Amino acid sequence: MHRYRSHTCGALRASDVGSTARLSGWCHRIRDHGGVLFIDLRDHYGLTQVVVDPDSPAFKLAETVRAEWVIRVDGRVRSRPAGTENPELPTGQVEMYATEIEVLGPAAELPMPVFGDVEYPEETRLRYRFLDLRREKLHKNIMTRGAIVDAMRSKMKGQGFFEFQTPILTASSPEGARDFLVPSRLHPGKFYALPQAPQQYKQLIMMSGFDRYFQIAPCFRDEDPRADRLPGEFYQLDLEMSFVEQEDVFAAVEPVITGVFEEFADGKPVTKNWPRIPYATSMQKYGTDKPDLRNPIEMQDVSEHFRGSGFKVFARMLEDPKNRVWAIPGTGGGSRAFCDRMNSWAQGEGQPGLGYIMWREGNEGAGPLANNIGPERTEAVRAQLGLGAGDAAFFVAGNPEKFVRFAGLARTRVGEELKLVDHDRFELAWIVDFPFYEWSEDDKKVDFSHNPFSMPQGGLEALNNQDPLTIKAFQYDIACNGYEIASGGIRNHRPEAMVKAFEIAGYDEATVQERFGGLYRAFQYGAPPHGGMAAGVDRIVMLLCGTTNLREISIFPMNQQAQDILMGAPNEASPKQLRELHIRTNLPEK
Repeated sequence: MHRYRSHTCGALRASDVGSTARLSGWCHRIRDHGGVLFIDLRDHYGLTQVVVDPDSPAFKLAETVRAEWVIRVDGRVRSRPAGTENPELPTGQVEMYATEIEVLGPAAELPMPVFGDVEYPEETRLRYRFLDLRREKLHKNIMTRGAIVDAMRSKMKGQGFFEFQTPILTASSPEGARDFLVPSRLHPGKFYALPQAPQQYKQLIMMSGFDRYFQIAPCFRDEDPRADRLPGEFYQLDLEMSFVEQEDVFAAVEPVITGVFEEFADGKPVTKNWPRIPYATSMQKYGTDKPDLRNPIEMQDVSEHFRGSGFKVFARMLEDPKNRVWAIPGTGGGSRAFCDRMNSWAQGEGQPGLGYIMWREGNEGAGPLANNIGPERTEAVRAQLGLGAGDAAFFVAGNPEKFVRFAGLARTRVGEELKLVDHDRFELAWIVDFPFYEWSEDDKKVDFSHNPFSMPQGGLEALNNQDPLTIKAFQYDIACNGYEIASGGIRNHRPEAMVKAFEIAGYDEATVQERFGGLYRAFQYGAPPHGGMAAGVDRIVMLLCGTTNLREISIFPMNQQAQDILMGAPNEASPKQLRELHIRTNLPEK
């Protein structure tokens, strides 16, 4: 018999009754039932109930074992007594009568329990992550993550993509976040950067004559952490294709992402035919470029019903052509208590309040706004929004560029509060036609709004002749349930167009050649039209595991302060290391 086990803790079945077996694992739970000990023995594969009674030679040692001790157990497999079977366990028809126990690894007093699903402070969970990972839910999430990555690989290869690995030590690149820099010992005073994304490399792969690339790529960005973005590093399903237009990318990617969601959605419905939503439409209807389409609420522009009305606050705002009034319909929200609650919530968000109209029996409008604009305008608002008795509408006004984020939050709040959101489904959509440029208030200049390597719609002619802030890009995102899970674009593969695009954003040709020399040179020697995207592995796994925190699906994450408190990173370098790297530290004063 094997030194440690003849079976795993998830393997024994009724067909094994009467045989002898050897198991090894962790003592998940120990119960004393009138002198008879029951040990739930757990390993990676499952859990088996072990019984030790006072007649067993193993009883004396069994009395000393505690939770999370690692033990080996020899014994006989027998059927559980009638009425004690556990249909929740694959091994629930049998138990093991222990005849011999060996302690392989005793455990100290636990800083947190493994049995059960009790919430513990994140600091404790991350410091003792090896214990946290033994817990059933987290262990299952990590295994699900691996299966999802396997499925992605399989489906990408099925679409004709080939996997490549791009360098980890590379040059700094303006991807929109801070780089992690790595000092070079061999080249004093110079630094490598960890890749924010394999953007330039994957385009260079297309320049090199390969046709369809993908990679489960590690990416590194020195960003502030938040629940849906891990500090430091994350993984993406990165891909690129040659001789394609936007629709070709969609046709290749949509079956992969849909297939992964369907495979791991646990029966929840998944969007079959993804809608294509222009960026401007998404912002106007949903107040965000990553809409949660499980929420049926669509905002509408109702400015004309308030222009010149008796509600002077809105009427005066609308004298400025930039200003608008948007309505957020709330089906079933026509009670004073709910409207007051929404108004209080808006004030908590730093707003002066949230105007509303309620509709009573006979579709009669009620509330201060209805009284000010009169029954005719109130009826016109109701008719446009398709509302009726028992419903309400909420209003935001001003310059949409300034209020759009709040409007989106209000739409989400109304949908959740009124239980209009169907949480048991996955709604996927393409968001298209992103603006190529935006105005940077901090730098007082035009800057790239998305990916600087994308193709502007209209190409070089648009760059030469169009107001930059009106140029759209062949850029697209995938939104799912309120999260951006992928982003990409058709690339700007003509060197003169690339130089012009960067020139508008304030970079001269010399800077382009210096910062993107490899890509710029490659474009001179026959560049195929190409495009691609990158999907966030971590966010996709997070959604499919039904959590809202990426730490629940990452094996060894950092904490909110970007520290690995299990391994003690970041830590100080020794004087010898700093000398070898020709570096001195210049720490801020405490």
